[in-house]
Amino acid sequence: MEFVDLNRTQEIGASSFWVKLGPFELIIDAGLSPKVAGHDALPNWDKVEPGTIDAILLTHCHLDHVGGLPVLIRQQPQAAVFTSPASATLAPRMLKNSHSVMFKQREELNILEYPLFSSTDIRVTEDKLRPLRTEKEITLHKNDETLSITFHHAGHIPGAVGILLNYKNRKIFFTGDVLFEKQAILAGAKFPKGPFDTLVLETTRGATERPESLTRSSETHRLFEVIRNTLKNGGSCLIPSFALGRMQEILTLLHQARSTKEIPECPIICSGLGMDLVDILDTVAPGTPEITFRRKIIKDLNVRKLPKKWTPGKKELKQGIYVLSSGMLVAKTPSYRVAASLLGDKRNAICFVGYCAPDTPGGQLLEASANEPFLFEDLDLAPDLKAHVEQFDLSGHAQRDELLDYAHSVDPRSVVLTHGDPDARTWFEEQLAETLPKTKVINPTPGEAYLI
Repeated sequence: MEFVDLNRTQEIGASSFWVKLGPFELIIDAGLSPKVAGHDALPNWDKVEPGTIDAILLTHCHLDHVGGLPVLIRQQPQAAVFTSPASATLAPRMLKNSHSVMFKQREELNILEYPLFSSTDIRVTEDKLRPLRTEKEITLHKNDETLSITFHHAGHIPGAVGILLNYKNRKIFFTGDVLFEKQAILAGAKFPKGPFDTLVLETTRGATERPESLTRSSETHRLFEVIRNTLKNGGSCLIPSFALGRMQEILTLLHQARSTKEIPECPIICSGLGMDLVDILDTVAPGTPEITFRRKIIKDLNVRKLPKKWTPGKKELKQGIYVLSSGMLVAKTPSYRVAASLLGDKRNAICFVGYCAPDTPGGQLLEASANEPFLFEDLDLAPDLKAHVEQFDLSGHAQRDELLDYAHSVDPRSVVLTHGDPDARTWFEEQLAETLPKTKVINPTPGEAYLI
């Protein structure tokens, strides 16, 4: 196998891999980096000759994996595009939202390259998506040779899959983004047992050690405790949430907590793309048994929308629980605006339930000092940080020890490290060298071809 990481940096960014197996050429994922603007946010597809790719395989619908797909399809119109049934429904909606955001950024930030794709490109992409159910093998044929492809449920978010390739009895498995633990709306990953010739492994949490005493359940109950105390003291609680998966997960947990009276009755306010995705997940769930989310939860909770005309700093918010996108408090999003309104009151709480990049407002707020001004630059507001700010370990990514155990269980000849910052990859390099000394470990340099 020849492998090229097309992400422009050796960190979490625009995920995309170019794979050659005999006569077959594939691209796994077609992401868009959230850290870069313009064409540089795309993978480095200039290395791939147009019209040469046989198939594009999509692991899931977070934008760092799917956000550049319409651009790649323009360059590779002959390629078949395979993804899970849930992702085939979710991808067009995620791309439409990205297209809308890019239009706004073109005007507000003068990024003339935006949008990177058109509404017509999205329609073409939607027509090309071919749903493939998990654990159902398909076979590609070329030059009298065959390549089989099988998807396996990956947890993480609805529709996420790992990908198994089988060429001449050599098995290559791409984990994609994976979570082995069960979530409130989704079963944990169900991965094949191996052995594999090559394991392409995500490393997101390689630099994060989780104490044995800390579990998903204990963190959930700690979140409920903060919400309960905040409401008791007359405050409001903001839970910034990623639109796909996390918002629906949090709403389901709140529904469970209310039914067991772990949190009291109070208004629950939601806004953003995540509410649109509620209907889509309710539609795809019956055909995807791993997804347990149902829209009825929204009705049971009597979820309300954030008022469109509300402006932070001019009118106080009603007391309640605010579950809003984005998860990292990106500027101009509902969570950013509400955080600016809540931050200056010690009765309030802001509860992060996912990863926040250090250079985002969410990441900066987590490192900020209490009682010091915190600048919301886009709103020209700088309230003193008086609210309670807390982070809860409810990640959609597997723990590093779980991934290491999985690598041991499939006894790979080679392991390729992906989707992680440098310190995360270093941890896996060191651990694999020590515990699997006969296994070749590759931390690929972006754009460099590796014969594996």
